[in-house]
Amino acid sequence: MKFQNILTSFLSSCMLFFLSSAMKSQDKFPDGTAIPKWFKENKPTDINKLGKKYILTENGMKNDSTVLQTKQLQAVIDLAAKNGGGVIIVPKGTFLISSVFFRQGTHLYLENGAKLKGSDDINDFPVVTTRMEGQTVKYFPALINADGLNGFTISGKGTLDGNGLRFWKSFWKRREWNPKCTNMDEMRPRIIYVSNSKNVQVEGITIKNSPFWSTHYYKSDFVKLLNLTILAPKEPVKAPSTDAVDIDACTNFLIKNCYMSVNDDAIALKGGKGPKSDKDPNNGENRNILIEDNSFGFCHSVLTCGSESIHNYNVILRNSKVKDASRLLHLKMRPDTPQHYEYLTVDNITGNVKTFLYVKGWNQFFDLKGEERPGKGLANNITIKNIDLSCETAFSIEKSDLFDLKDFTFENFKIKALKPEMQNLNNIQNLKQKNIKVTQVASLTQSYDKKDDSDIAAK
Repeated sequence: MKFQNILTSFLSSCMLFFLSSAMKSQDKFPDGTAIPKWFKENKPTDINKLGKKYILTENGMKNDSTVLQTKQLQAVIDLAAKNGGGVIIVPKGTFLISSVFFRQGTHLYLENGAKLKGSDDINDFPVVTTRMEGQTVKYFPALINADGLNGFTISGKGTLDGNGLRFWKSFWKRREWNPKCTNMDEMRPRIIYVSNSKNVQVEGITIKNSPFWSTHYYKSDFVKLLNLTILAPKEPVKAPSTDAVDIDACTNFLIKNCYMSVNDDAIALKGGKGPKSDKDPNNGENRNILIEDNSFGFCHSVLTCGSESIHNYNVILRNSKVKDASRLLHLKMRPDTPQHYEYLTVDNITGNVKTFLYVKGWNQFFDLKGEERPGKGLANNITIKNIDLSCETAFSIEKSDLFDLKDFTFENFKIKALKPEMQNLNNIQNLKQKNIKVTQVASLTQSYDKKDDSDIAAK
């Protein structure tokens, strides 16, 4: 009896220990709430469960990279939707298109060696009401558009090629003539635009050479980007504003096992701009964003809050490798827009960047639109930990009367920098530091895992 009591007590102690350990190790968002199982249950798209398959070459389209076939592709999508849904199969080959619009129940699958190639003539694209740079405006749609859909998927091993070279050259020529030329002045399409949708998965494909933003997601919930390769060149012709992923007023968003190398931000959190943008129902916050297990090549910033951003809450960037990014984390503090960035964690990042942490006012295209300046911007509850990086400048953090930085936590830094710039940390209120090692070096030499970038130049 005594032995049984001892055994029962021991087993109870073990159970309490394991329950306690499980609770401690439970994956959480920065505000302490549990990360839902949805973020962990990542399965490949099974096109055999998505309905009838509509192979392009069996439905009136030809493997021809020189003849525009937008109307033919749209007809296949519409046929599938009329018949209750199905999968649009792009077989091996190249098919030239402009903008197509997917319907409820329709999906896109690109076989290995398949390519949908965008037209490089802006006249082939319609003008529609869409979302662009924090505004709802008349502009050009993307190559692939999905609005108001539930369960939309893009999958396969093929390529969406924006064919952007002609657009890039036109932009830089116009910028040469007019240095104030903006993206809204020199018109060009995106590759993927998903809006007002839920339960979206984009997986496995290569997205490259976008004329403008590569992929853009607006007011959508439960979006997964898995195992993607997103490319746009910085040379010989820079691909302007080719952000890999723009997240615009979205909730529950996962980016996992992707490679991104573009001539702008890899991931940018958007949401709206202007002094009363927080009152506009077309705008909104980004909440519960998990970015993990990715690799980044050249980009302006791995993660940027802004420039058209109101409120970002519960954002995690972790377990990733970086090679040759200009910045790791960029907080754009825009004085003509009410902004609040909070509960953001950066964890376990290795590699090299030009500047590790960059926080400054962003005044490009400043416009109060006749209104009073909004209150101070704020970034708070920012945690950065487990960092092993080489960089030119460790910290570039501006002191400003237009925004506040407070309640930051830095932990377990191993940084080699040509310019440590540690005095910039004084611009953060209530900064907590633990095990911070920032070493000033005369030169930077380090080997990194390499990924073949030979295909990123426009062809």
